[in-house]
Amino acid sequence: MSISAPEPALSFVVPLYFSADTIRPLVKTIETLLVEGGHELILVNDGSGDATLAVCRELVREARIPITLINHSRNFGEHNAVLTGYRHARGGHVVNIDDDGQNPPAEAVRLWQYARDQGLDAAYGCYSTKKHSLWRNLGSAFTNRMSDHMLDKPAGFYLSSFRCVSAFIAKEISAHAGPYPYIDGLILQVTQNIGSLEVRHEERHAGESGYTLRRLLRLWVSTFVNFSIMPLRLATLLGLVMALAGLFGLVIVFYLYWTGHGPAYGWGSLMAALLLLSGTQLVMLGLIGEYIGRMYLAVNRRPQSVVRNVERGGG
Repeated sequence: MSISAPEPALSFVVPLYFSADTIRPLVKTIETLLVEGGHELILVNDGSGDATLAVCRELVREARIPITLINHSRNFGEHNAVLTGYRHARGGHVVNIDDDGQNPPAEAVRLWQYARDQGLDAAYGCYSTKKHSLWRNLGSAFTNRMSDHMLDKPAGFYLSSFRCVSAFIAKEISAHAGPYPYIDGLILQVTQNIGSLEVRHEERHAGESGYTLRRLLRLWVSTFVNFSIMPLRLATLLGLVMALAGLFGLVIVFYLYWTGHGPAYGWGSLMAALLLLSGTQLVMLGLIGEYIGRMYLAVNRRPQSVVRNVERGGG
């Protein structure tokens, strides 16, 4: 009869995408950490097309702490990969960090200690100075500002991808099977027992960020559409405003016509009004279509992620 290894106090989850140049020093640093109660490492290779998988297999063979390597069959996205890591984590708390070295592992331990000591379900790392590019910082600021209204979170609370959650939260949100997950929205659906801790943010050690404008736009849509019907309400409000504006304009036209003071309205003004109303209608139809499309994909069980294989080492 085999004896299972004791559950560690802390699990590190690292989603990987083209991380061959950065993952080795990150793993070696995590291995040297002193964590009361022990720690483990979950590496999720999210369809990287470089040598990430080969490097990670070497790290599994060399492992000094328990390491689990999960290989996705293709690229599904960072949030999908983090949820895969949550499903395989055994720790009392789970902290997920980026693969580029911008989140120092020692700061992850501080974040875990803060969440544990304060009895928080989730603790977020808040950066005094962010080392991302300008457009990435602007995108993050926009997402956080809009989520004040779209998500049930304290106004002004900063949500970052550097977070520590309890095993309870990791289990609850990893049960979500939708194809477009947004982790912070899932957390806020389960709890508001959250906090933040100022942490250090370092320069990217190598390569470039995998967050292109297209990926950020997809994340924004997931933020606003998956967890709120406010965009639909805004579309309704916009439709009402446009209808009232059209009614007001019609009254003015009739007034000018009956008083004989109206100018000669022509093709230009007519087309401008037509384009404005048509554009508004198309925007609202597109928004409704986005909701329906996501419902369709969920009903048809589009996979959130597909695990090709799992490898373990170090314990």
